Amino acid sequence: MKKDIGPAAYGMTTLFERILSGEIPSHEVAKGDGWYAFLDIFPRRQGHTLVIPTRPVQRLAALTQDERSSLMDGVAEVQHRLGRKFSTTDFTVCVHDGPLAGQEVPHVHVHVLPRTSGDGGGTLMAMWPATPIAEPDHESLGSLATALREGA
Repeated sequence: MKKDIGPAAYGMTTLFERILSGEIPSHEVAKGDGWYAFLDIFPRRQGHTLVIPTRPVQRLAALTQDERSSLMDGVAEVQHRLGRKFSTTDFTVCVHDGPLAGQEVPHVHVHVLPRTSGDGGGTLMAMWPATPIAEPDHESLGSLATALREGA
């Protein structure tokens, strides 16, 4: 695994580090060992929460196994709290891992959005509406899966 070369490696402080230090206020939802959860200030819907690791790294793969596990514990805790508040067991949970994936703050963060009937949210396909839905190309999928398993 490559060493994470994120902003912290260059002595830069991210927005989330400033939130963690208390320099910038946040609306805490929950916190635990190695993670912190707070409401997104530009929510896609009410309850949109971000769960972040307390160690500032840009990419999910740069977290240790324990840190990833702790982060997912935080996601589950947030789901529990949001589920109670919004009377739901359905959530959109997503990670933008790197700038090409839409990551705006170079610090791992998991978006957790409670989903309820009629909330206006959509499916993964709604995010890429121009992607054609066609019959699966099992030959191409099989070749790619083989290459991925073999490390190509």
